[in-house]
Amino acid sequence: MTLNEPLQRSRRPGIAPRLQTERLILRPHRPEDFTECAALWTDPAVVRYTIGSAAPAQRTWQRLLAYCGHWQLLGFGYWAVESISDGRYIGELGFADFHRDCVPSIDGIPEVGWALMPAAHGKGYATEALRKVIEWGDLHLSVGRTVCLIHRDNAPSLRLARKLGYLSELRAATDDEPHMLLAREVARPSPQ
Repeated sequence: MTLNEPLQRSRRPGIAPRLQTERLILRPHRPEDFTECAALWTDPAVVRYTIGSAAPAQRTWQRLLAYCGHWQLLGFGYWAVESISDGRYIGELGFADFHRDCVPSIDGIPEVGWALMPAAHGKGYATEALRKVIEWGDLHLSVGRTVCLIHRDNAPSLRLARKLGYLSELRAATDDEPHMLLAREVARPSPQ
């Protein structure tokens, strides 16, 4: 599969399936996640390497709607992540197709992404949750690869992506585009 092959619908559209790990629940976003989501997307530690500056409330609301819309239109999307121990919202992650204006084009290729509250950093939550998300993707996405874009100075996220099997495809050469494109081949389960 090339980077430009179109995405086929991965599953019947609807809502995000509930997934669980040892310490986390990955679930569909709900309107009541807005306050915590807004806090996430205004935190300097989160936006530094992602969107660059704090998001206004309207943009965060649009983000929540887009997460739900991904599931409805494409059959994949983002999950809200909450801690099993206390039920707190700690972030979000999943696959998206943001129709980014980048070269090479990644339109139609599921792009994995993640953002966790700073209080959840360094506890292995992202690794735990993303392993579950990638396992889901390997079973349900109908494409041969997924990608991620990570700011070249975001060492923790680059380490995590590589740990999960994402390999560098393209490194931006200028400060105008400081992101690295990484890709991972989808692992198909062996036929029984």
